[in-house]
Amino acid sequence: MSKTMRAIMCREPWDYRLEEVPMPEAGPGEVVIKVSACGVCASDIKCYTGAPLFWGDEHRKPYVEAPVIAGHEFVGEVVELGPGAGEKYKLEIGDTAIAEQIVPCWECRYCRTGKYWLCQVHNIYGFQPVVNGGMADYMKFPARSLVYKVPSEIPTASAAVIEPLACSIHAVQRGNIEFGDVVVVAGAGTLGLGMIGAAKLKNPGVLIAIDLMPKRLEVAKKLGADIGINPSETDAVQEVLDLTEGYGCDVYIEATGHPKAVEQGLHMIRKAGTFVEFSVMREPVTVDWTIIGDTKELNIHGSHLGPYAYPLAIDYIHRGLIEVEHIVTHQLPLTDYLTGFEMVQKGSDSIKVQLVP
Repeated sequence: MSKTMRAIMCREPWDYRLEEVPMPEAGPGEVVIKVSACGVCASDIKCYTGAPLFWGDEHRKPYVEAPVIAGHEFVGEVVELGPGAGEKYKLEIGDTAIAEQIVPCWECRYCRTGKYWLCQVHNIYGFQPVVNGGMADYMKFPARSLVYKVPSEIPTASAAVIEPLACSIHAVQRGNIEFGDVVVVAGAGTLGLGMIGAAKLKNPGVLIAIDLMPKRLEVAKKLGADIGINPSETDAVQEVLDLTEGYGCDVYIEATGHPKAVEQGLHMIRKAGTFVEFSVMREPVTVDWTIIGDTKELNIHGSHLGPYAYPLAIDYIHRGLIEVEHIVTHQLPLTDYLTGFEMVQKGSDSIKVQLVP
């Protein structure tokens, strides 16, 4: 008789259920972990609430293949190693381990040229059942996964922030920050705060955080922001222009997920500046592209996932260079997943909410 476990099963918008499902087993090259914690991401909430990006509409195919176990911000204890997995990943039973959120096919054009995070197949944990996610008692890393050992000294709450921090690091890398640059990070949620911490390591001239919530701006300063701006209290664009003799910021990183932040950035950034778009938008965003081209000749860089950044995220957390403990505000039992979803959707009383099986 096969063993079962608890898992949060995504079935359709607004229909996520705590179910008993078969426990995964490790085949050749595979790893099974006992999940220690799994964060609730803003993209999980967009999926939960039926955003077209995930469920499709007349313009796009569905990204989610339900039913699927949700969750991609996981970390856990190794409990089973399939043949060859221990040697491949330098893991032993009892180690703490994490896998990148994408499981590449390793066969498409992108994978074959080193751009695995843009994999054409694009299996992401928690969105397709071939790579079930971490909102469960146990989960499996398939043989195609990118798996890393996590130092045991890192507390579980901080270790479960490795995935979003890797994404933040990649976004900062896409910003090409130079010494003395005025850098703006719009959005001081989990990802934006990670970007603040990573951008600080680049030694910018001035690092500015923008958010509507004073508590989040306070955390942004703990992570390295020199200035916090609340657009509900002041004209954020004018304030940045005043700080830069009317030129505007050198680098603008958008991490709010709100269309207004895109427009704000286009007006706030200097000519020939670098605009990094990270957010997963609920709906398509329309802007004046003349600003991008004829008016300012901007460098527009997209940012997706956290390629090659997991070892950096692990190292920076381990050495205390980015203090992610300020980001985790709530840990809830797996059974309280709906409460966690509501907290993240509301956003006013939490930053990072994690589910602990």
